[in-house]
Amino acid sequence: MVDSVVNPAGERSGASGSGGRRGRASTSQFGALGLNLADPRVEVSVLGLLDTVEVELRASVASADPFVTEAARHLVEAGGKRFRPLLVALGAQFGDPTSAQVVPAAVVMELTHLATLYHDDVMDEAAVRRGAPSANSRWTNSVAILVGDYLFARAADIAADLGPEAVRLQARTFARLVHGQIAETVGPRADDDPVTHYLHVIAEKTGSLIATSARFGGMFGGAAPEHVEALAGYGETIGVAFQLSDDLLDIASESVQSGKTPGTDLREGVPTLPVLYAREADDSDASSVRLREILATGPLTDDALHAEALGLLRESPALKRSRETVRSYAEEARAQLAPLPHGPSRSALESLCDYIADRTS
Repeated sequence: MVDSVVNPAGERSGASGSGGRRGRASTSQFGALGLNLADPRVEVSVLGLLDTVEVELRASVASADPFVTEAARHLVEAGGKRFRPLLVALGAQFGDPTSAQVVPAAVVMELTHLATLYHDDVMDEAAVRRGAPSANSRWTNSVAILVGDYLFARAADIAADLGPEAVRLQARTFARLVHGQIAETVGPRADDDPVTHYLHVIAEKTGSLIATSARFGGMFGGAAPEHVEALAGYGETIGVAFQLSDDLLDIASESVQSGKTPGTDLREGVPTLPVLYAREADDSDASSVRLREILATGPLTDDALHAEALGLLRESPALKRSRETVRSYAEEARAQLAPLPHGPSRSALESLCDYIADRTS
């Protein structure tokens, strides 16, 4: 049982040393992700791991060149959900979370994620990331690209200490990330279904890294092979569900719950799931016809058209269908947990499914 391998407070390897740092993990961080850690021992273990990851992240990006250190720490210090290290920490609960390899595995995953953010901001010409100026706007596109490359290199270096299988998995995950970005950049081909193409892009760009994070947690925590596979399947599916739910929040939220101003994707012409469903619908009512007409014009930079489309989407069958899709992914993720032993760690993973299914209802 998972309960038997989670140590009580004070017996975590490397859990001290983070002290009262500004980046210290907290239960409020879990609440923001909809994660319910009902068992105090699991909570202490996960918090301790995440605290240590914060310390190691800062140490791992340090360079002999002070400028490289500053630029590489830019996004580390901007914070974030640390969703990938969290999945590593939760996956490790199904083995021995005090294993010396768990924290480095989490660092590898977060460094890989951060590296993609530097590159994404260049491609998207983003000015802000996590509430701070993006690296490309603070310095230059070239610097942002090179710092992203540096973080990939640091991740690979740390993975090498974890063994050949870790290097192989990290490299294959990186390849999927690149394939997903290329597919998104090129767009669906003439014979591709746009929705299928979009779901494939999300699985490659988002699901793959979250899957490997959950896999690394189980693997380096020493979980049984069948449990490692279950964690990886769960990670990929919950990652897709999270991204799709963000798509819906961009349309349905009246606040900045998604971390963006509502309708940002619509204004920028990003074809997220509700938009794709609305475009392919054959509903003949006046609202649906009008919505398709507006969406066909591309990015909605005109405030009046943007507001009209946002209102129509919020009342459209496409949004309802999108909610059903998100819920189906959340339920699939829950089903993939079946091989795992019952206990607080599995319940915590199930709570993410509930949160995602409910946050866009």
